Amino acid sequence: MGNEHRRWLFADQLGDHFLDEGDQPVLLVEARSVLERRRFHRQKAHLVLSALRHRAAELGDQVIFIRTGTYGEALDAVAEPLTVCHPTSHAAAAFVSGRAKVTVLPARGFTTTREEFAAWAEGRGDRRMLMEDFYRDARRRLGVLMDGDEPAGGRWNFDADNREPPPRGGLGVPGPWRPVEDEIDEQVRRDLDRWERDGVVAFVGRDGPRAFPATRAEAADALACFVARRLPCFGPYQDAMSSADPVMAHSLLSPALNLGLLDPLDCVREAEAAYREGRVPLRSAEGYIRQVIGWRDYVWHLYWHLGPGYRQENRLSARTPLPEWFAELDADAVEARCLSWALGQVRDHGFAHHIVRLMVLGNYALQRAFEPGRLTDWFHRCFVDGYDWVMTPNVVGMSQHADGGVLATKPYASGGAYINRMSDFCHGCRYRPDRRTGADACPFTTGYWSFIARNEERLAANPRMARSVQGMRRLDDIDEVRAIEADRGNAPP
Repeated sequence: MGNEHRRWLFADQLGDHFLDEGDQPVLLVEARSVLERRRFHRQKAHLVLSALRHRAAELGDQVIFIRTGTYGEALDAVAEPLTVCHPTSHAAAAFVSGRAKVTVLPARGFTTTREEFAAWAEGRGDRRMLMEDFYRDARRRLGVLMDGDEPAGGRWNFDADNREPPPRGGLGVPGPWRPVEDEIDEQVRRDLDRWERDGVVAFVGRDGPRAFPATRAEAADALACFVARRLPCFGPYQDAMSSADPVMAHSLLSPALNLGLLDPLDCVREAEAAYREGRVPLRSAEGYIRQVIGWRDYVWHLYWHLGPGYRQENRLSARTPLPEWFAELDADAVEARCLSWALGQVRDHGFAHHIVRLMVLGNYALQRAFEPGRLTDWFHRCFVDGYDWVMTPNVVGMSQHADGGVLATKPYASGGAYINRMSDFCHGCRYRPDRRTGADACPFTTGYWSFIARNEERLAANPRMARSVQGMRRLDDIDEVRAIEADRGNAPP
């Protein structure tokens, strides 16, 4: 065995790229207090524990695997000095920085370092740190999808080509890769059942078969299947939603990436190679690569750049508590088809793809002024790929516009017309997307105009929202629209 210090791996640092040598000694800790403090989705708890225990089994004699109450108890039991890659949350970073025998190394699992981000961000100011600029810088620096000094195909961005609604008859792509559970999964399920039965832990959502990779080998298989079978269709339909096809052509690799089972640059190189070899259209390869080296890294660095106080941002003064039906994933209480379906996906799978999160779940919450900090916690706990660094910028900034425009230049709010255009949800729904008053008025349409009216003064100063404000001012029934929303209150739509 090598002479390196023992490497402490958190449960989201499980890939080989978090080690310096293949035979480096390792510490893994399963701390049950994490599950005792908060109600996570049952399938998220299963996935994390399964991945952690699979990694311990793979490492064998190379690892000290401690299953205990708290991380502190585990570290007290280890006498030797440790190294750890920079953790992924403010709380974990504060914890490790206070341990005398723990040396904290730079973060891994991302394609842009803290130093590279700082160099890019220097002198820009928060409002000028646009993701598009960051993404182009990363493309140049990493040499991804570049033809010399120019972007492949002569364009950096194919977003305008990638907004097609779902085709009738579906995409016709093979289903996503799924794992086969083993004895480790069975033991995790028994432990979770026992802890829940004993009242030690409590969960939200339903149990179900493990649907995402728990090992590096499984993650590699899932990546290969995505690139070969699903990536070709990803680009044009990445913003589409279909009640018959919950995953469309999405990769479903975010849980594996966020557990550290995949190196994001490996994902990018595989997608680029498929484009170069003519197996994947450029707009699909670019659309996927943008998500990985653009959006994912951008969110990671903003989480640290903006600091722990960012989670308390609430520029729109949103104070509504999360209603119980929303917090508890009670999809059956909801009549609006899109929202009921979306909650059902989270309840049954702990997952929904990004446009469902943004334009159904987040959109509804934004319109009703759900308190952004509590909503962030809900997304963190209820999604299998949810972590503090992921959800804080995505929910506070992107989804709820609670930062006043630091991350996104406009609120991602829309009425029923958008959902009708980009999905099949409105067919068979009791509500009409083109109605803002009456018994069949769409909650998203009434909610949209009510949101504009409630935030009229602030939104009027935003050039991208001025037209919507002007449109609201021309509505002769806006008082009725707002009354409908007031009467609905926190009741399920």
